[in-house]
Order: sequence, then C-alpha cells, then structure tokens
Amino acid sequence: MTASNSTGLTRRGLLRAFAATAVAAAPTYSNAFGLLRGAGDIRALKMHSGRTGERIDTIYWIEGEYIPEALKEINRFMRDWRTNQVIGFDRRTIDILAASHRMMDTDAFYTLLSGYRSPQTNAMLRSKSRGVARNSLHMKGQATDIRLEGRSVSQISRAAISCSAGGVGKYSRSNFVHVDCGDVRVWGR
Repeated sequence: MTASNSTGLTRRGLLRAFAATAVAAAPTYSNAFGLLRGAGDIRALKMHSGRTGERIDTIYWIEGEYIPEALKEINRFMRDWRTNQVIGFDRRTIDILAASHRMMDTDAFYTLLSGYRSPQTNAMLRSKSRGVARNSLHMKGQATDIRLEGRSVSQISRAAISCSAGGVGKYSRSNFVHVDCGDVRVWGR
C-alpha cells in the first residue's frame, strides 16, 4: 500500500501525473534516444497487420521496465508471416514506433506491412524489387514498414525523424514509411 500525504495524493499518483510531461531515458541504451521525449512512464504499441488481420494493443514498458510477456506478444506479431518465423524484435525500433505514435497524438492503429523478414523471404522480395536491400535490417528484426490511418507519409516520417534514433525511409508512392533502429539517416520522397 502506498502512503499518501494530507492532500490525498499518493507517490504513484504523482509519478503518473508527472509522466505526461516527463522525459524518459531508455534504460539500457547509451544513446538514450531523443525519441523518448514525452514517452513518460508507459510505452504502448497499437498495430494491425495488413497481412494476417491480427491486432496488437499492448503496454510493453512501465516505469523503466520492459514487460517480457508483452515483448513476446510483439515478437509474435512482428513475425515473418510468410514463413511464420519469430525472432526477438529489437526494442529500440519498438520504442521509436511508440514515441512517434505519441508525437502524432492519435488513437489509430499503425498498419504493419513488414516487420521481421527471414533471409528466404528477403531474397524472394529482392528478386522482385530493386528496393529491397540485400542486408535488410528487417532480417535482424530491426525494421518495420508502416502506415497510420489519418496521418500522411510525411507526418509519420517527420515524427520518426524527430526521434533521431534510426533510419527513416519515406515511400510516398507506395504510401508507407520504413522505420529502423540502425544508423540515423533519412531517404525517400
């Protein structure tokens, strides 16, 4: 039980109130991502898979701690849907997605077009398109291709770019944004 002071506020209540404006630092990454501005004490991911029809709406980080069960759920959701292979998806990319979503101030679900890709899937896609990298970060579970209802490719990419935490590719013709936790870089139109 949390002790309260004479105003009836608990320590936890004060922390939650402060979380809306707090600047949180990533607990395990030295770069501590500028992306976490406004992330507060809770980080959540809301996504719909355009390929499988599945949805995920989960809080995966609370008060400085990742929630293992939620991360397992995210890993499964981000799997290569063609091969059903699951890997541990990089938390940094998940954090970029969560922070970008908060910055855009929306309740809409991201639409996931591509998360993890097995080497076999990446090779198949590469044989059909020049736009697929040979050493894609998708194969390491470090990249996503997303859309967000009610937000343009420009709006999504600006939010991700403002995180200064990885690569952001803008694909306006195909109506999606690539977000990864690799080197900070920007490309596309």
